[in-house]
Amino acid sequence: MASSPDVIVIGAGVLGLCTAAELAGRGHAVTVVDPGGPNASSVAAGMLAPALESLLEDLTPEQAGFLKRARDLWPAFAKAHGLTLHREGAEWRGPDAAAAIERLRELGFEARATRTGLLTPDDWRIDPGAALTVLSRTPGLSTVRARVARLAGDARRWRVEAEDGRTWFAPSIVLATGAAPATPGLPPMVAGLVESIQPIRGQLTQVMVEGPGRVVRAPGVYVAPVAGGVVVGATMEPGRRDLDPDPEEARIKVAAGLALLGVEGEAGATRVGVRGAVADGLPLAGASGPPGLFLALAPRRNGWLLGPLVAAIVADGIEGHPAIADAAALDPLRFG
Repeated sequence: MASSPDVIVIGAGVLGLCTAAELAGRGHAVTVVDPGGPNASSVAAGMLAPALESLLEDLTPEQAGFLKRARDLWPAFAKAHGLTLHREGAEWRGPDAAAAIERLRELGFEARATRTGLLTPDDWRIDPGAALTVLSRTPGLSTVRARVARLAGDARRWRVEAEDGRTWFAPSIVLATGAAPATPGLPPMVAGLVESIQPIRGQLTQVMVEGPGRVVRAPGVYVAPVAGGVVVGATMEPGRRDLDPDPEEARIKVAAGLALLGVEGEAGATRVGVRGAVADGLPLAGASGPPGLFLALAPRRNGWLLGPLVAAIVADGIEGHPAIADAAALDPLRFG
């Protein structure tokens, strides 16, 4: 069996589905090939958090501005694709709130003191599970459940072969395979890029408790609203790909999260995901060198925040439009 869409996207995480939805919205016939099941984007809190990420990572004003511009793409993207954007802000309950407020303001964010710390309106969120479902149903986008076994390409088109024998052809493909190893058949230079991505294991736990209705953060822990309670997370364990939950780590995080809220609650399921990252912590997004081969990979822990930006950069590249200013920061060839 063979089919020939305009673009094939390999991977149905946030970067893959945002890119596929952006392309479909521009009129392209898009096929997303994915093995199904949970992925790192579904095991996430859905934070769109340029302010507190900038604070936690001690970013420069220029880096903070980049994250803020990425977040600013979300309202139009959410409206175009029928996504619900939660803009209630986020709380910081870490030490020295006064210094944190001053630092956030220096970085160009709003922040005000609260009884327990600070509140910034600049951090938003989205529900990951619902958003992935809605994006996968974008008109013009079809999803097939398959595990890609091999790629082959020339100057005219790419061939995508599944393990079960199905085959697809397209002039452009987007590799959005997260932290997975390089797919057989990739050109050596691109395979090397993919293999340079460091896996980072993270886990979060759902807790049945009434939360404050917004994200609450402190050093090493966050609490985010979900249906039926909150999720508490998350670990960052570089170099690990295993997906078995660590009960002791979950217990420690849940205790810290409940202490942050000042409440008691009952822990539910713990979920594990593996993200990818490269040296500067930013994604690989755009043309990879070989004609028709584009990357949407390695967003570290900001995949949801950067989804619409990555989608725009990759879609512009496929359509041959001039690159937007922020594309250079995510150029897959920037380390060469």
